[in-house]
Amino acid sequence: MFRGLATLWLLSATAVAAAPNTISIRAVPLDRALTSLAEQTGTDIVSTEPGLPAVAGRPLRGRMTAETALRRLLKDTGYRAVPIGSHGFRIVRAPRRVVAPPPKAVAIPGDGADIVVTASKQRSSLLRFPGSAIMLSGFAPASRATRPIDMDTLARATPVLQNTELGVGRNKIFIRGIADSSFNGATQSTASQYFDEVPLGFAGPEPSLNLYDMHSVEVLEGPQGTLYGAGAIGGIIRLTPNPVSFQRSSAAMTGGVTLTQDGAPGFDIAGMANLPLVRDQAGARIVAYRQQAGGYIDDPARKLTAINRTDTVGGRVAVAFDPGDGWSVELGALGQRIDSADAQYTEPRSPADARSLQRQSLYAQPYHSTIKLVRSVVRKSWDSGLDLVSATGFVDRQTDDTFDASRALGSVGAVLYRNAQIDRLFVQETRLVRPATTRVGWLLGVAYLNDNDVQSRALGPPGQTATIIGVTNRTESVSAFGEATWPVTPAFSLTAGARLTAARTDGEPSVRPRNNSFIKGRATRRIDPTLAASWLVAPRTALFAKVQSGYRTGGLAVASGIGRVADYRSDSIIVGEAGVRRQHQGEIGLELSGAVSYARWRDIQADLYNRRGQPYTANIGNADITALEALGDWVPVRGLHATFAFLYTYNLVDGALAQLAKSSNRRLPETPPFAGNAGLSYQWLHRAGSLFDVGIQARYVGRSVLGTGDYLEISQGQYAVLAAHAGWRWRNVDFVASGDNLLNARANQFALGNPLMLSTKAQATPLRPRSLRIGASIAW
Repeated sequence: MFRGLATLWLLSATAVAAAPNTISIRAVPLDRALTSLAEQTGTDIVSTEPGLPAVAGRPLRGRMTAETALRRLLKDTGYRAVPIGSHGFRIVRAPRRVVAPPPKAVAIPGDGADIVVTASKQRSSLLRFPGSAIMLSGFAPASRATRPIDMDTLARATPVLQNTELGVGRNKIFIRGIADSSFNGATQSTASQYFDEVPLGFAGPEPSLNLYDMHSVEVLEGPQGTLYGAGAIGGIIRLTPNPVSFQRSSAAMTGGVTLTQDGAPGFDIAGMANLPLVRDQAGARIVAYRQQAGGYIDDPARKLTAINRTDTVGGRVAVAFDPGDGWSVELGALGQRIDSADAQYTEPRSPADARSLQRQSLYAQPYHSTIKLVRSVVRKSWDSGLDLVSATGFVDRQTDDTFDASRALGSVGAVLYRNAQIDRLFVQETRLVRPATTRVGWLLGVAYLNDNDVQSRALGPPGQTATIIGVTNRTESVSAFGEATWPVTPAFSLTAGARLTAARTDGEPSVRPRNNSFIKGRATRRIDPTLAASWLVAPRTALFAKVQSGYRTGGLAVASGIGRVADYRSDSIIVGEAGVRRQHQGEIGLELSGAVSYARWRDIQADLYNRRGQPYTANIGNADITALEALGDWVPVRGLHATFAFLYTYNLVDGALAQLAKSSNRRLPETPPFAGNAGLSYQWLHRAGSLFDVGIQARYVGRSVLGTGDYLEISQGQYAVLAAHAGWRWRNVDFVASGDNLLNARANQFALGNPLMLSTKAQATPLRPRSLRIGASIAW
């Protein structure tokens, strides 16, 4: 209701506003904070301002009058409270303060309509955030989501993200072309994913969590070494769940059926329940989901159809407490398991066979992926604006891949190759933060990380596989970090910071090290600085520039050859970028952001396969990466949105392995020179109160290569996909019909399925054929 609709909303019944009340409000969006205040004080609070849901509210606790509470809640938000009678208030936009040196005035930052970037850890507004960032939403139970959404879905729809297509739960994701390899292995991820304050892992594929009931997904581009430490050399992706509500019970359910041309049907179901346990003091929020994606690849040799069915089941729970005096505690856990009956690749034998959805194998090639996470987050807020955050988390991730090695080894019978990874991560971070307003904002923190990563392999007939050499890496790091933002003038601010890290990775060429017999690896001591600036050149337009560095730890990995291990070195990156961000105010207008960046990546770590189909990890050389990106949302009339986004990258890899490839193929993997998307949607409100929504989306992915070197210079990509949706909302019920790949494109989106068959260079991961989903959801 706040998307450009200036609808009057009433927040409570009547009472005496001058009477003091015991108030407890969490750090939730301002509209929800005002609703809670109205309920707790019995005060009438009304507003017609559409921007309130986008403003981050501050926690508030203590005994005070409604007027005092309003003054504290609205401080530095760009809004003010106007008394109505003796026990009511109207929230209006505060007169904008200006600096007026002749001949023109410049508006100060902090307009009330700004979106807050929580991943910045200083709660910076998106407009004034000095770097490239993408804010994604629409995962709530009452949203217009047209199908189950995970990070794989978002990566396909957002050009700045690239991902492999091995399968849900074992894909790697990259940000703005910082891509190391197409294979999973021992190296730390280039894009770090966080669930609230806790990372989702250290190494291995991204877990592809279902994003139902997620509040937002924030993507910070470029290395984030100062705030997030090792591994975030491409950027970070932060998943923020919807908070627990202490005030009222609520629930929601959604479900749908998907039909795929030339494939098997699928289904999805998800639900959420929010339960206040003790009003204004404790509550719980529970999410559960199940999804089955029907297969669409046939295997005539085994006389099977739709072999690549994938099942996902999982859930989350969070329990929050408010002991008072500014303290809050949240305990949470999540779990998810993905099971795929077979791999999702085909084997075209000629260009004419490229559209085929078939392959022949002697044995099924299933894979499994699980993740378990427990976390605790303790917060303390003072009236001065100072916040304390202490987060602790433990993550257990396991993957298990099976590949048919029969043809690769020339065996008469079936021979299987199994590759399993177990990654267990413990993290703790504590920081003090004072957000920047008209004074200097800063944060200081310390962090500890302990990760154990086990890579195991086995080879042999089905049911009789024998263990072959694997490795275990143990990484431990301690770091201290700080950052400060100085508003030099109301329109210009500088941000500077640094992180000091002491880290060490020790290894053991075994999956079961005994007597703590690790081989000492390289100790890493680094300082990762940040320098950035933001300049508000117009009331809703800002320029930004940033320079930041990052790194990944080294370790022990399987080496090229049979029965060997080798040490690989740490790699590092430094990135400079400059850009512009414009936000419209009101119902119509153009929102636009764009940036140009340059990166120098040195000693690139990469997980690779040799010509015998054996995995190994190595430092492959250096790369320089230039990127140009833009995205926009134009609203010419209320309800009509025209959106676009694109990413252009130019990169060149320099190293002994890259020199073996043609000059045009000396590129980083999975990074097409150009990718883009565009969409057009219209939403209108019927007189009877029904809401209708229609839209069409198109995306294009350019050509990329599977990997670095002549052995992996295999083409993939270069395709276009069209999708559409239509929805109808009546009261609290939604009905949605959506179609994907409407033109039924049969392109090769990823030239890999079985790494042991790479020498054939005849593998393709096809797009899912034309599909249609019919779904419904209800919230109460």
